[in-house]
Amino acid sequence: MNELIEKIKELSETLISEATQQAEKGNKAAGTRARKVSLELEKALKEFRKVSLEESKK
Repeated sequence: MNELIEKIKELSETLISEATQQAEKGNKAAGTRARKVSLELEKALKEFRKVSLEESKK
């Protein structure tokens, strides 16, 4: 579970960085990268919910 939390943290930081580049500098490529990372983050968060529920049942 700790690995999953670390992955979510890294993806979140990447998303914020890319989205900031798009918003502040108008970098269209950064926007594309941010959207791609958001999909990966969504998957990781769904996995976290699943693992978290399993852990709480123990």
